Amino acid sequence: MIEVNGARLAYDEIGSGSPVVLVHAGIADRRMWRGQVDALAARHRVIVVDLRGYGDSELPPAPFAHHDDLVALLDALGIDRAALVGCSFGGRVAVDAALAYPERVSALALFGAPVSGNEWSEETEQLWEELVGDVDPEDFAATAAGEVRFWVVGPTRKPADVDPELISFAEEMDRRALAAELALSAVEVGELDPPAIDRLSELRMPVLVGTGADDLADIRRLADRIAAEAPLGTRLPDVPDAGHLLPLERPEPVNAALLDFLA
Repeated sequence: MIEVNGARLAYDEIGSGSPVVLVHAGIADRRMWRGQVDALAARHRVIVVDLRGYGDSELPPAPFAHHDDLVALLDALGIDRAALVGCSFGGRVAVDAALAYPERVSALALFGAPVSGNEWSEETEQLWEELVGDVDPEDFAATAAGEVRFWVVGPTRKPADVDPELISFAEEMDRRALAAELALSAVEVGELDPPAIDRLSELRMPVLVGTGADDLADIRRLADRIAAEAPLGTRLPDVPDAGHLLPLERPEPVNAALLDFLA
């Protein structure tokens, strides 16, 4: 644990070299990077963090912003600049940090990442109704099952097409994440202003963007836009047979792309 902006954040650190911070999805926690840590630590100082309120990190009642916490973590660890690697919501936080503190971010790698200010299409809203529907927000088990069906399995696959261990692990992480989000709803969480969606051209550092081929069409379109508008953006080909938690589901191609990009 480390003190950051008045909260104690849980993190793991391994390896040496140029620093890389891994930021988890909103339906997960730092354990989702289990397939990346050892591969990256052969060349880098790898920091894997639970965002405030998630996983093993604390949630004091004071107002905060996730992207401020991320840069305060760098301060607490004595890191001037780091590469940020984010999946899903973690990618959104990483982009916000890169826009708010561009001098602190050496590179960005984003997997299945939305960005602040993005609006979901009607197609995605309808898909959510079909696959998740109305569930009691305090029934974490039912909600997690629906969210994992929506995000991890994705709209183009059936649950039987996906490794059952992956589904089970994702549901377990998401149950904890849902409890975190319920607690976070009672706290003032700051947002980047103006949001990132119309500021992608300000991302002056190298940016790598990837998605699973079975992720939402909105996410894949947004990946195209980020890579096109960021001046040093690179769009990876979609990874076949992979949904929203791409680094967890297909670690080998993700690790290969990251090691090449970070080199």
